[in-house]
Amino acid sequence: MECRDAAVSYLSWTLIVGGAVYLWHQTRRHTEYGRYVSAHDRCCPARLAWFVQEVPAFLLPLMQLLTGDRDIDPGRTGLRTGRTLLFCTFMLHYFHRSLIYAFLTRGRPVPLIIVLCSAIFCSLNGFLQGHHLLHCSRFEDTWLTDARLAAGARSPRDTGFLLFVVGMSINIHSDHILRNLRKPGEIVYRIPRGGMFEFVSGANFFGEIVEWWGYALAVWSLPSFAFAFFTMCSIGPRAYQHHRDYQQRFKDYPRSRKALIPFLL
Repeated sequence: MECRDAAVSYLSWTLIVGGAVYLWHQTRRHTEYGRYVSAHDRCCPARLAWFVQEVPAFLLPLMQLLTGDRDIDPGRTGLRTGRTLLFCTFMLHYFHRSLIYAFLTRGRPVPLIIVLCSAIFCSLNGFLQGHHLLHCSRFEDTWLTDARLAAGARSPRDTGFLLFVVGMSINIHSDHILRNLRKPGEIVYRIPRGGMFEFVSGANFFGEIVEWWGYALAVWSLPSFAFAFFTMCSIGPRAYQHHRDYQQRFKDYPRSRKALIPFLL
């Protein structure tokens, strides 16, 4: 399949503009989810909601991989090393989010409008990232094959890949801490402790933001940066929302703990 440059550019700028608009919206009105959901909202069970809204970002790239041409160069077989690795990083996140995290979560029901909007976003972004990596991106065959990772990150791509791994690890560990704050069936709130929660209230959000900015550095393209920017605009304000809620809810909440960025914000 040929690279659809116009579609890639249009969808990328849609994410950038949409992220900026959503950030502005969240400064005026909080997103209603989790503990902030109104009793009047029509909701979907948390596990089903996370599966439905996240799985398109896993299935659409997978379908593109299985059904599309792979741009095989003369004398080479399969996708190039760099492209394959970065495609797998994107797929790994959404495999975990839709098929593991979704069935472990103990969260509250999710409003249907959020499920719908998230599913649309994951569908568009899944197509965008998958199409760009499979049909538009170009990587040198020597990338990640010259032991640079073993010797230390020496390029933006190497640094980005390491940031992705670190960010995803923080995100998964933080989700584990949150999930174990309460027993099944409990509806209570406790102060999260351990890991990056010792530094920020939104450790899970911090990890995911680091993860996708690392992905953006590694891919080094407009679609990947647009995705990272949208992610930051979307979930960054939620960390501040949680931070204020914790401070109001708990008198003994650690004063040294920041909202999103350790020691800064």
